[in-house]
Amino acid sequence: MTEIPPSISGGCRSAPVLKQRGQREVFCGLTGIIWLHRKMQDAFFLVVGSRTCAHLLQSAAGVMIFAEPRFGTAILEESDLAGLNDAHAELDREVATLLARRPDIRQLFLVGSCPSEVIKLDLNRAAERLTQEYAPKVRVLEYSGSGIETTFTQGEDACLAAMVPVLPRTEARNLVVVGALPDVVEDQMLSLFDGLGIDTVHVLPSRTIDSDIAVGPNTVFALTQPFLGDTHAALVRRGARHIAAPFPMGEEGTTEWLAALAAEFELDDATFEAVTEAPRRRARQAVAKAAETLNGKSVFFFPDSQLEIPLARFLTRECGMTALEVGSPYIHDTIHGPDLDLLPAGPQISEGQDVDLQLDRCRAAQPDLTVCGLGLANPLEAEGLSTKWAIELVFTPVHFYEQAGDLASLFARPLRRKSILGVAAE
Repeated sequence: MTEIPPSISGGCRSAPVLKQRGQREVFCGLTGIIWLHRKMQDAFFLVVGSRTCAHLLQSAAGVMIFAEPRFGTAILEESDLAGLNDAHAELDREVATLLARRPDIRQLFLVGSCPSEVIKLDLNRAAERLTQEYAPKVRVLEYSGSGIETTFTQGEDACLAAMVPVLPRTEARNLVVVGALPDVVEDQMLSLFDGLGIDTVHVLPSRTIDSDIAVGPNTVFALTQPFLGDTHAALVRRGARHIAAPFPMGEEGTTEWLAALAAEFELDDATFEAVTEAPRRRARQAVAKAAETLNGKSVFFFPDSQLEIPLARFLTRECGMTALEVGSPYIHDTIHGPDLDLLPAGPQISEGQDVDLQLDRCRAAQPDLTVCGLGLANPLEAEGLSTKWAIELVFTPVHFYEQAGDLASLFARPLRRKSILGVAAE
């Protein structure tokens, strides 16, 4: 099987990590609902929160007035927050009204928010009570999407981790691929597995509750998203075994990810090469075109989505960029280690954030491209720094071979725009 040699300059897995705790710039974990409700076609996400939560979701999703989305908000009024109402009785009434109006709902997620956590509303007890009332037609689960202590991608992690304990048990050998992907990307992935001859594959989250996904001691699982630490732990507690690999972003990452699974299922080299050769070639060609703009440029990552480490590996190894700092909200050695092994030595690896101190480092470094959250992008642009919104990398299909060129183009676009504007100004 073709192996990709490690970087001649060494990796970053053993590099010192700058750990800082201070003021952070993060997006709310409720935003994970925006891609999860599209993925799980028979699910409904009921946020137990304030009107601010409702406005956030409507704004982030761009919901049209005639649309009937599969998420909503059970509004906590002043009387709820003051403890004047029985919050559980009110929640039961809201759920009854919702399920009567939407009989297509098979999975109902009660999503905690900052307000519901502040008043200590026990959504776990509520989910157990409602499951007993509406089973087997509707399964009710709960998780927290609060942004008080988490970054926005952890909303998906909390959701998937809540699903793991209720998955059926199996003794069969199977593969579970974990992480929400756009349907077209998931279909591409499953096509690759089919070509390789790996046919006992399940995806979490599945598109409907009727999926036959099950977990047991003979289950192996692979992550497609690097922010699924709690889901990883929940699957390990169920007896499943994690297949560690770089994440499938870019040609190299996708090949290494598939190669780890091919080795686990003892596939022969000839089959692996036959299945991956053509898409690998297309990915390299697509990346090379965008890399003409990126080659030789520097990049600075603020911590935001937890995608930072695999993205830095992709940009440095496949696009010729130099990483100055790679910040991530959390670094999980088992999950991020394979990408850190491939990331060329040199950048400052940082975990957590003190935003003022990190802004000082960014301004001193003067990178060609800064990857950061929305709250920092406009101020940095005003100072003359080119930026890429980190949130766009979560909402855009970026995984596997066919998206490798699009992934590189997302980073090349701000640099091209700056070049064009600079010529126009002259």
